[in-house]
Amino acid sequence: MIEIKLAIIGLGNMGRKYAQDIISKKVSGIKLVAICARNPEQVNWIHQNIGTDTLIFPSAESLFESNTVDAVLISTPHSSHPSLAIQAFEKGLHVLIEKPAGIYTKEVKEMNNAAKKAGTVFGIMHNQRTNPLYLKLKNLITTGELGEIRRVNWIVTSLYRSQSYYDSDSWRGTWAGEGGGVLITQAYHQLDLLQWLCGMPTRVRAFMGFGKMHDIEVEDDVTAYLEYKNGATGVFIASTCDTPGTNRLEITGDGGKIVIEDNSFEFWKLRTPERKFNQEYTGGFGEPECWKCTVPIEAENTGRIGILQNWVEAIHKNTPLLAPGEEGILGLMLVNAMHLSAWTDHWVNLPINEDLFLKSLQEKINHLS
Repeated sequence: MIEIKLAIIGLGNMGRKYAQDIISKKVSGIKLVAICARNPEQVNWIHQNIGTDTLIFPSAESLFESNTVDAVLISTPHSSHPSLAIQAFEKGLHVLIEKPAGIYTKEVKEMNNAAKKAGTVFGIMHNQRTNPLYLKLKNLITTGELGEIRRVNWIVTSLYRSQSYYDSDSWRGTWAGEGGGVLITQAYHQLDLLQWLCGMPTRVRAFMGFGKMHDIEVEDDVTAYLEYKNGATGVFIASTCDTPGTNRLEITGDGGKIVIEDNSFEFWKLRTPERKFNQEYTGGFGEPECWKCTVPIEAENTGRIGILQNWVEAIHKNTPLLAPGEEGILGLMLVNAMHLSAWTDHWVNLPINEDLFLKSLQEKINHLS
């Protein structure tokens, strides 16, 4: 197999992890040949940890003009993901971006259009899609074992951040730097999983605390209510204020209830689906017989390595992607919709009004800058 020649754009914490993953052969079928490094400290790190054979480019533009690679992994701040990916697609390169896809859906839509035009392999680092807990859950949903979804509740408050975290970089906790807070930075994986498992809601109503418990501009506490086309409802709670926190996902369907918490998977399986029982039972008080099952989870969570390897295999063998880059717009749309709802103090229908969101975001940036 001819190895794919890869460049990494962005040498922060994640960029360095990816570089070390690849040179240590944790991912097969790919070779790291180039890195974008903007300052002497980054160049020194490359020489000490990667070696002197790796090409070093001072900018993404110089890398793209060199025509030396087949693919790029973009691990820069998320505000630059769309513009860099578009440049890469214009050069006919395969692209893997870190999450989230961007800050607002309008620019991500442009990136998706560029990917479609290029026809290359486009992935996103939705690395929780490799988690065997959620893979098993998705299987039970798609095969109909859980039945039609009625209700979903996800409380993810195990995301605590101190003020010193936000103070560590000037862009943290700002609209201009991050485009949001807990939703786009800490709880984004859960929002991707929420739509991956349950589909997209038709409308959302969100309530947020902006700098509720931290000296920041953006949201650090969120409670959102979701409505789905089939009448199902959902509640999503996320916070960086609570400690100890909770990460509990509960989904109720016509065939029972599933709870995932503390790496355990419990399935309360109804012997008779609720709708059938409701129509046929004549005894007044009563419920369907229910069995509580602990679902065994034996597979390993391959995380970022799994997404990387899957992306490489998609390039080599046309293997279906676990996390297609085009799907990055969906989790981001949930973030944008929740922000817009909180800002306007009103329901927001999906798909969102992209122009209104962008105008509202820019007003936040201009007012606080």
